[in-house]
Amino acid sequence: MQFRALVVVVLSVTIWVLAGLNAPDALALTQIKLFDLSYHECPSEMGEGSVMSGTGRAANCFLVTGKAKNATNKMVVNADVFGRIYDANNDSVMQNRTRLGAIAEVPPGISDFELRITVSANQPTPLKLEQFKAAGFTGKVRR
Repeated sequence: MQFRALVVVVLSVTIWVLAGLNAPDALALTQIKLFDLSYHECPSEMGEGSVMSGTGRAANCFLVTGKAKNATNKMVVNADVFGRIYDANNDSVMQNRTRLGAIAEVPPGISDFELRITVSANQPTPLKLEQFKAAGFTGKVRR
């Protein structure tokens, strides 16, 4: 009886070890530092006819640009960008929203990024860009 129990334990451990060798890499959220932020108006062809979603109100198109630092040695994909944007009167440009968009790929090291935003035309500039950061995955995200 003891021999049989020992065989079961050895086989179970062997299967567990072999299964672990073939397991896919765990996907974890990777933090991306965003810095050297600035913005400028979109080229006319990109921002032409901008309106706020669902409101029909006029809006301005801006491109937020900066640097992204990926401290890992792997490509980060689908990095969600979070931050706060205020107008010249310190009013929030994106009410109740801190997710501003996404960066498709962030290679290891420091790279440039660009993010398109739409701002109501009645909000005065200059805009203030605060608390920007990003987080993404080091593997393909399946939907």
